[in-house]
Amino acid sequence: MPHSDSLRAIELLTSVPYGRVATSMRALPFLAVARHVVTDDGALLLRMHAGYGYHQACNGSVVAYETDNFNSGSDRLWSVQATGEARVIEPTAEESALFGPGPAEVEGEPFEPVHMRIDPQFFLVHTLSGFRERLLQHAV
Repeated sequence: MPHSDSLRAIELLTSVPYGRVATSMRALPFLAVARHVVTDDGALLLRMHAGYGYHQACNGSVVAYETDNFNSGSDRLWSVQATGEARVIEPTAEESALFGPGPAEVEGEPFEPVHMRIDPQFFLVHTLSGFRERLLQHAV
């Protein structure tokens, strides 16, 4: 079971389905969109499109995975970052079912899923509140 400080991060992660995985490829940083689910033991399972080959750069590397509620319209914004080693896995039937159906296509190509597991070494949670009033002040 995850450490109690991680419980809030896991709770937030489970409230949204997509995020971004960050690592480097050929010495350049990149971000890739991924669908995620959280396992009972606090690991993150990711599903992404294999056609880009991003999973090859992530496999065996330390990655950061980030998600947020920035487009939710909420007055309380948050972001969660999980950092740990990523490994390409073959999910069980039960794990695959947690993701639900994938997209039919990615940029005109058939969606080809690949799955990774991240066992986070740490989580970061950042929150923002009281910003909407400032946005309205500067909107004029």
